[in-house]
Amino acid sequence: MKTATTVEFSRDTRSTLDFVLEAEKLGLDVCWVAEAWGSDAPSALGYLAARTDRIRLGSGIVQLGTRTPVAIAQAALTLADLSGGRFALGLGPSGPQVIEGLHGVPFAKPLTRMRETVEIIRQAFAGEKISFSGKAFEIPLPGETRPMRLSTEPNPDIPIYLATLSPKLLELTGEVADGWLGTSFVPEGAGAYFTHLDAGLAKSGRTRADIDVCQGAEVAFAANEDELRTMVGGRKKELAFSLGGMGSATTNFYNNAYSRQGWADVAAEVRERWQAGDRDGATTLVTDEMVLGTTLIGTEEMVRERLRVWRDTGIDTVRLYPAGETLEARLDTLGRALDLLKPVANGRIG
Repeated sequence: MKTATTVEFSRDTRSTLDFVLEAEKLGLDVCWVAEAWGSDAPSALGYLAARTDRIRLGSGIVQLGTRTPVAIAQAALTLADLSGGRFALGLGPSGPQVIEGLHGVPFAKPLTRMRETVEIIRQAFAGEKISFSGKAFEIPLPGETRPMRLSTEPNPDIPIYLATLSPKLLELTGEVADGWLGTSFVPEGAGAYFTHLDAGLAKSGRTRADIDVCQGAEVAFAANEDELRTMVGGRKKELAFSLGGMGSATTNFYNNAYSRQGWADVAAEVRERWQAGDRDGATTLVTDEMVLGTTLIGTEEMVRERLRVWRDTGIDTVRLYPAGETLEARLDTLGRALDLLKPVANGRIG
């Protein structure tokens, strides 16, 4: 498996930069830069392109609706050039709370918008005159304008990754993308994702070997069972927030993802309590199994075994979120995880 991480530059930018620079020295393969509702990703990626030499850089993610498809293509072409071809474009629909609540843009028809955005971006990457008439976009608009092409050099080789969770968007990912940026992933429930991803791959005459399956999880090492128990307890409120607080009152893609992987009843009740203001009650409903199933938390042997499970499930790139209160602690955790992932002669992890 290849290795990756995701960072965000909303706070502690100096520490974040140092983390990326040291992660590159440790041998990490990819660094994705998140946007969410904080700092924008392209600006930070341009800075990282100038400060790094080897590590691959990606937007993880640029959110649909925050920019036009052509503006996204312009940023991607610029970043690919600045980084010497080390850039990958990650796109995602985000959710109604961010798109409508923060940006004031309708969250309508994310499937249509995603498909059409990718088609327009590929036209721009190829250096073609951009002409598109769809349900979400029409370029150029009717009138005296005519199709234009970007003045930058074409670069059709920029890979496009989609961050998707719902069945229809997963199918689209398999159909049109070069990679999948997944989350809320439990290997034992992988069929909830791969069934739809594989259906899309089949539509385009491809197989799983033709797409980079990139999944992320927090990694943390416990010295013993007592420390592990404390770690798991600390993560329960974070998971309760994802299940109950992310998205809007009626739309929560993380909740839906856990529901499809076997925790529908618990996820529904967590959401109900969280929305009612009972945060502690919601947290108590999250089980140890839910935390351990979707993270890489445990003793070193436990983490090593989970990494084997991830690999055997079909994960190509593991996105590591190393735990630690300080930069040094996070780098130590990352280094230990990378050591476990180093291949040996018999092809096993660790």
